[in-house]
Amino acid sequence: MSNLRDLYQELVLDHSKAPRNFHALENASGDAQGFNPLCGDQVHVWVQLEGDQVKDVSFTGNGCAISKASASMMTQAVKGKSKAETQALFTAFHRLVTGAGEDPEALGKLAVFAGVSEFPVRVKCASLAWHTLKAALDGANAPVSTE
Repeated sequence: MSNLRDLYQELVLDHSKAPRNFHALENASGDAQGFNPLCGDQVHVWVQLEGDQVKDVSFTGNGCAISKASASMMTQAVKGKSKAETQALFTAFHRLVTGAGEDPEALGKLAVFAGVSEFPVRVKCASLAWHTLKAALDGANAPVSTE
């Protein structure tokens, strides 16, 4: 278990200090903004679809290390996936961070967020970008809130 915690700390710190795909995306098919009023996390997610496939995805925002790392790793995980595969990954990730019994092995590097379920207030930090991505894919106009 210590190895997983060490990996968690290493990945979260790496992705929060040097987030991947951290920029506005020109020619996006959709975008959405998300807010976590409890801790102040803010994220803006852009997605570019090619047919049914996520061709590109990016984000900007401010927030805690968990929020930023989750958004960064999310962009890497969904790029190239279909909308259906992205939705399935969203569901699996949400089950993982809420402790609903998702098999961490099935999520690859995202499994490091399994421990978030032990801290319910942090679940919103880890899932904010994911809910915002879902809104961008669905073409939602209203900002996403974790409240």
